[in-house]
Amino acid sequence: MTKILYTAFDIVPSPKGASTHILHNIRGLVNRNFDVHLLTPNDGLLPAEDSIEGARVTRITQDLSQNFLARAVHFGQAVAAHLALHSGYDIVHYRNIWDGLFIAQNKSKLGYKTLFEVNGLPSIELKYHYPGIDSELLAKIKEQEIATLHLSDAIICPSNVTRDYIASLGLNRKLVTVIPNGVSASDFSPSPLPPREGRVPVLLYIGTLADWQGLDIVIKALPKILEQTPIQLRIVGRGRSRQRKILSKQIRKLGVEGSVLVQPAIPHHEIPALIAESDICVAPLGLNDRNVTQGACPIKVLEYMAAGRPLLAPNMPIVRELVREDMDALLFSPNDPDDLARQAIMLLNDFELSKRLAESASKRALTKFTWHESQKKLGKVYEKLLGGM
Repeated sequence: MTKILYTAFDIVPSPKGASTHILHNIRGLVNRNFDVHLLTPNDGLLPAEDSIEGARVTRITQDLSQNFLARAVHFGQAVAAHLALHSGYDIVHYRNIWDGLFIAQNKSKLGYKTLFEVNGLPSIELKYHYPGIDSELLAKIKEQEIATLHLSDAIICPSNVTRDYIASLGLNRKLVTVIPNGVSASDFSPSPLPPREGRVPVLLYIGTLADWQGLDIVIKALPKILEQTPIQLRIVGRGRSRQRKILSKQIRKLGVEGSVLVQPAIPHHEIPALIAESDICVAPLGLNDRNVTQGACPIKVLEYMAAGRPLLAPNMPIVRELVREDMDALLFSPNDPDDLARQAIMLLNDFELSKRLAESASKRALTKFTWHESQKKLGKVYEKLLGGM
């Protein structure tokens, strides 16, 4: 049986989109009769040894008093130690550079093929989580990213924008396969839009409170929407204390506390019911290098679409890879709260437009962007790697 080591510096399971992505990848690999072993960090609550989706899971103990980089380095060292003790893997599949560089450097010695799954690169993303991070450190991290990319046998990423960025670092585009994120019809299916009479409509955001998400744009748009019609902005997601403080300050400054509800992240299986309670869903995505240069494939957008809710999102390439403007969503000018407000008011005043967009988006997501399709594409990458052994 083909043996796969899958490493991820992400808590699994958790409410984050990364966890959802990992679980569906594992399911696809196990369904191909691969023997999959997942290494992830432990949050101190989950068991050290586990089984998920038919894969064995080993969780690496973390010292949660340490900072992110110290924990990342420790995780990389733990993966290296695991590989020194456990031979016979056919493919090692990794999502980060913390262990990825060691894995790629030692592929010939340890006898496996390598697959780098690039969803985000820390040289771009860390500054949004840690604004004071040293620029020289980020430069060193970028060097490590480039080395890991060049040493990997195959690379997958979730969008054409991400592939273009990887290619700009000197990589052969043919080595990079785009596999968009997905949704599962068993988890997300369209529900009727709630009636708007006699209740305050809900504008919903689900996701992290990271600076690149553009939540400040929605907050700034809210007073302009409230001038025309009542609405409640519901924000559901995890964030660092710094991010929550900034968000609260923005809400207070604009005097919209009575129209905003901020809630912690919820388990993924509760998201469909949350979306069903909403009238409009938003993915504001700020105009920054994380979204424009590096790219991504926001799972929230696909889940909003599949669940049958009208979508507001910025008119930028990573969004246009998923939706058709004015057919599946209304796209506002990036970083423009006035345009976001204008289009939100349009949806609130036109129930038939909302219904048409929602129905089209749901059909598109559940036919074109499914986890089943993503699993098939991932399987083809594995077949190619195994065929070269």
